[in-house]
Amino acid sequence: MAATLGGSRFLLQSPFGTRKDGVWRPINVANPCRCEAVGNEGAQATASERRTTVKSRDDSLVICRIVNGMWQTSGGWGRIDRNAAVDAMLRYADAGLTTFDMADIYGPAEDLYGTFLNRVRRERPPELLNEIKGLTKWVPRPVKMTSSFVRDSINVSRKRMDVACLDMIQFHWWDYSNPGYLDALKHLTDLKEEGKIKTIALTNFDTERLQIILENGIPVVSNQVQHSVVDMRPQQRMAELCQLTGVKLITSLFLSLMYGTVMGGLLSEKFLNTNMLFPLAAPPLNTPSLQKYKMMVDAWGGWNLFQDLLQTLKKVASKHRVTVPAVAVRYILDQPSVAGSMIGVRLGLSQHIEDSLAIFSLELDEEDNGNINSVSRKGRDLLKVIGDCGDEYRRA
Repeated sequence: MAATLGGSRFLLQSPFGTRKDGVWRPINVANPCRCEAVGNEGAQATASERRTTVKSRDDSLVICRIVNGMWQTSGGWGRIDRNAAVDAMLRYADAGLTTFDMADIYGPAEDLYGTFLNRVRRERPPELLNEIKGLTKWVPRPVKMTSSFVRDSINVSRKRMDVACLDMIQFHWWDYSNPGYLDALKHLTDLKEEGKIKTIALTNFDTERLQIILENGIPVVSNQVQHSVVDMRPQQRMAELCQLTGVKLITSLFLSLMYGTVMGGLLSEKFLNTNMLFPLAAPPLNTPSLQKYKMMVDAWGGWNLFQDLLQTLKKVASKHRVTVPAVAVRYILDQPSVAGSMIGVRLGLSQHIEDSLAIFSLELDEEDNGNINSVSRKGRDLLKVIGDCGDEYRRA
């Protein structure tokens, strides 16, 4: 079964396997692979909370709740000046935005992080070095997941990032019909036991596969998924499993190169009161992020409804004297099981440090959440249109 999103066909899979009754079989909560998050849960988080701890068994990692996404280094946003990029990373870290997200396929991202980390070691106090966290992704080719292949792949990232132990490896798998993802995760667990990896996480896995992985004893601390005020799929099936097991969500979008929580920049004042029927009069959709996320808007409810959403977010932003993106991110940070939200950084090209910091002091009240919820729920249920978390990457 497939659905169409912006002219593209997306495979829709049942997130609960072949069960005829359609009832989800909850994971056994007595399973020893239970994860915990130290700190406040979702909507109970205080406005001043900047850090949280994701945890599974004895594995834990403290991260900043606003994560600097480095996918812009992979191309499509213009030339990257490496020196300027590293200088920008230092400015983010100095401001307290100390967690960086990257991937083995994001161009020079891991190399930039290694250079940045060495400058922190030389030029900053040890206290800051201890707060720096590098979350990288591993997106392997669909080959046999042998121990040596997994080890060699992880060693490449360790070398590029210039660390003996990776803070977090976020594993992505394209094809669920190939069960090799369990082999890969078991080998990653072995490397964790050897001290090569501190925490194991996932990116864009659906609810069914997350459950299978946990039942196989893999100590997963988080799953990075697309999540925004338009795309609330993670708060359906995925959030229930996360609340049972303690696995946390890091909200973003992988490989399609968007600012996940702020929708590639669409959730901003720039696109308020614009009409896409007259492209020459509207801001250009001139990045992969904007082009892809416009497809998501169309699938959700179209540009007119999206304008209603932007107007609502703008009213809330004006009330609190912040920006529309700040409201959009804060709204998602307050959702159950969300540990952190990704904001893309255009290193050396532009920066939004002050806007990011404003998110920590923003506290949405009952009226704010009610108004946002009212518009968000007018859109289509993307779980029915696209499928579960990550299904947008598994096309028919």
